Formats: sequence, C-alpha cells, structure tokens
Amino acid sequence: MRGEKFGKILILSFEDEEDEILKSIVSWVSAGRRDFEEFRVKCEVLSFPNLVIDISCRKVLRNGQEIELTYTEFEILQLMAQNKGRVFSKEQIYDAVWKEPYSGDYNIVTSHIRHIREKIEDEPAKPIYIQTVWGVGYRFNKNLSSGL
Repeated sequence: MRGEKFGKILILSFEDEEDEILKSIVSWVSAGRRDFEEFRVKCEVLSFPNLVIDISCRKVLRNGQEIELTYTEFEILQLMAQNKGRVFSKEQIYDAVWKEPYSGDYNIVTSHIRHIREKIEDEPAKPIYIQTVWGVGYRFNKNLSSGL
C-alpha cells in the first residue's frame, strides 16, 4: 500500500448518530485498506503502565482487569490521558466534560477525581496517573509512556 495516495475524507457528525456514522466509515475504509483496522485501534487505545484506556469501547483495564467507571469519570480520565502533562483547572475540566459553564462549587470535580483514583491507582493517596498541581488543578502524568 506504500506509495498509494488516498483522497481526503471530510467527516461531519452529529452526537446522536456519531457511532453509526463512524461504523459506516470504518467499514467503507476497511474494505479498501486492510491496514486501516490496525491504524484505527492504535489511535483509539491509550496504553500506560498497568492501565489501558480503550476510547472506542469506553473500557478501562487496570492490570488486565476491567474497571467500571461512570460516564463522567470516563470522560474526565479520557480528557486528561489524551492531554497528558497539560494542567487543567477544576473549571476547565467541568466546562469540557459537562459541556456547560458552571458558576457553583467545583468540588464535584474533586469528588470525581477522587473516585477515579480509587479505581485506577494502587495507592490513591499517592497517585501515579492523575496528579494534583497544588493551587492550579490536575494533570495526567506526562512521564508515563503511551501507546499513542
């Protein structure tokens, strides 16, 4: 397949039908390129030591065991893992995950971070993955290698 040129694809999606649109595109492209599935999987799975985040299936594996996360917990973890090293304030996390500005108490974000840590960390009091940046917010550990 090297040396072949492929045209550009413009993807327009709507939240209600996004999964179906993406499945159709993957089927269409996979029929023409056998290596597309391998590429797709690499792009949708984040792999860290003892932690795998499968974006497409919305699964998290810790030491090979599936971890149950709520919708919001998964969204927060995905946001941070895809932007490792970037510091997010509680307000930025809330705005990105809840998709609305919030003018109240951001302790809801702190509570979700605590629950995520309890589920993915060996020692939640000494987190490896989601780190606190005192006085600023949180970041995903930039020193962890990723499959991306």
